[in-house]
Amino acid sequence: MNGQATLAKPPLRLWSWLGKTAMWLFLLIMAVLTVFPVLMTVTGSLKSSAELMTGGGLLPQAWQFSNYAEAWKQTNFARYTVNSVFLSVMATIGTLLVAAMAAYVVDRRNFPGKRLYVGLQASTMFISVGAVVLRPQFDLMVKLHLNTTLWGVVLILVAAHASTFFILLSFFKAIPRELDEAAMMDGSGFTRSFFKIILPLLAPGLGVTGLFAFRHAWNEYILPLVFTMTNPKLQTLTVGLANLRYGSSAAMQIHLMMAGACLSILPMLVVYMIANKSFMQVTAGSIKG
Repeated sequence: MNGQATLAKPPLRLWSWLGKTAMWLFLLIMAVLTVFPVLMTVTGSLKSSAELMTGGGLLPQAWQFSNYAEAWKQTNFARYTVNSVFLSVMATIGTLLVAAMAAYVVDRRNFPGKRLYVGLQASTMFISVGAVVLRPQFDLMVKLHLNTTLWGVVLILVAAHASTFFILLSFFKAIPRELDEAAMMDGSGFTRSFFKIILPLLAPGLGVTGLFAFRHAWNEYILPLVFTMTNPKLQTLTVGLANLRYGSSAAMQIHLMMAGACLSILPMLVVYMIANKSFMQVTAGSIKG
């Protein structure tokens, strides 16, 4: 019996080793597939247009750092960056505020139509209407006289807060209800308890969902394109970068588009570094639990 048990151990160790090897190989492949397009964009932004069109190796034959200065100049990059930051920050603040209040009420209160409301929120996540609602949204903003400003885009992005709502709802469920009861016994109202006691405890969740909301608003293209057609000064980076595709002589400028894309990534990296602490807190909490 002992001899048979001894003979059975090597296959188990072999399967464990094969499983770990397959896992690391899969992670390595995914890392390469993720990093390689970014590396191609960075190196492509330092090539000439002719070199990009004719192919060539990964590294440029001559490093064209002037592409970044030219992309900045042609797209009015500073102005478009201000517009993108305004749109993303306002949309993020609005999304977090609306979704957090909605999730708090749904978790802490019972009211008629609660299940229907949650079901409608879920349906907006799984049913993609896309461009079908673009015309009604624009008509609504026209009636509100917001079709010539970025505030109309902000309101539409804030309205699409279903994913943030459900993420924050799960965070609220982890906060003990005894904190609300103790606050109300001390004379704190429902609203004050939310802003003074509950909301600070939600900081990790707000950091994670805030990053997602900021990224969504920063990468939005169709809405800013439609709402800024009559006012190019309000264009965001995503819309402005598309204008780099062709130059004044109708020549392709892929190298400038890549340079502009690399510049547009920098604000997202800054936001990620700020929200990274929230990711670490969420990860540590999940491991501890």
